[in-house]
Amino acid sequence: MYRWEITRAALAQRVFAIVRSTSYDEASATADTLLSAGITSLEISLTTPFALEAVTTLTRELGDDAVIGAGTILDAVSARMAVDAGARFLVSPNLDPEVIRTGHRYGVPVFAGVATPTEMVRALECGADALKVFPVSGHDPSWLKDVRAALPQAPLLPTGGVTVESAPEWIAAGAVAVGMGAALSAGDRDTVAKRAAELLIRLADTTPDHRTTIGTADLYDD
Repeated sequence: MYRWEITRAALAQRVFAIVRSTSYDEASATADTLLSAGITSLEISLTTPFALEAVTTLTRELGDDAVIGAGTILDAVSARMAVDAGARFLVSPNLDPEVIRTGHRYGVPVFAGVATPTEMVRALECGADALKVFPVSGHDPSWLKDVRAALPQAPLLPTGGVTVESAPEWIAAGAVAVGMGAALSAGDRDTVAKRAAELLIRLADTTPDHRTTIGTADLYDD
């Protein structure tokens, strides 16, 4: 698949799950719960012990049934290791041009971390496939809407503080997708399944504000 095809698949549900755990077994169990609940895109944070082994296992077992990425990619070395492990996309909390170049060298999209309009423009200039706006816990969706008024071409992914209740509001404000960790995955399997099903329905029913966006609407199937 080409980078744009992977990006589209990774963001098709308008949400990607973030798995950050204290052990390999816990990460595997969390990923299994999320995937069983219907989530088709998730990243394994490299802060998780043996994260790359988890990426390899999930990618091998799931094939094209899910899009598995690696998160907390801080430098070119970890980017290359994640690509070698089978990560389909890379996510960073920061903006490092070398991470973007490394991912692109091997046909893997990179969602670079940004926090300000200045960083957003810089990330676009560096070729980031989407922009992880992190953290958004200090903002609300109206802030994103204001940013997009000036940068309608920026494919923004609010992360770090997004809840099931606020996720549709971020999409309505113009976000391409949202990233969610414990707010999505906390609880037993039944709780997560119910939460994920509700979230996916609400996101599918939300009309994003892409009236002036260049290109990002093409990430959706509708």
